[in-house]
Amino acid sequence: MNTQSIDTTAEVEEILVSMLRRLSDEDRLRRMYELTESARALAADRIRRQYGPATAEREVTLRLAALHLGRELMVKAFGWDPEREGW
Repeated sequence: MNTQSIDTTAEVEEILVSMLRRLSDEDRLRRMYELTESARALAADRIRRQYGPATAEREVTLRLAALHLGRELMVKAFGWDPEREGW
């Protein structure tokens, strides 16, 4: 069996998949939300390191949105051009 990760053995991945299959839909959704929030927090931390710790929260939010929405929608929806402001 091929694993999804190069650093995980097939036996460990089988145990993980088995555990995930036993989760309720609610628990799966909760875990997905927690992983999404963790990824968002890591991206926000990267933005703060890149642009300085005094970066306003609105700017952090706009830069996070630009990562997902792209330039055209950011300009149209928020009047904020990530190409001018920086990603």
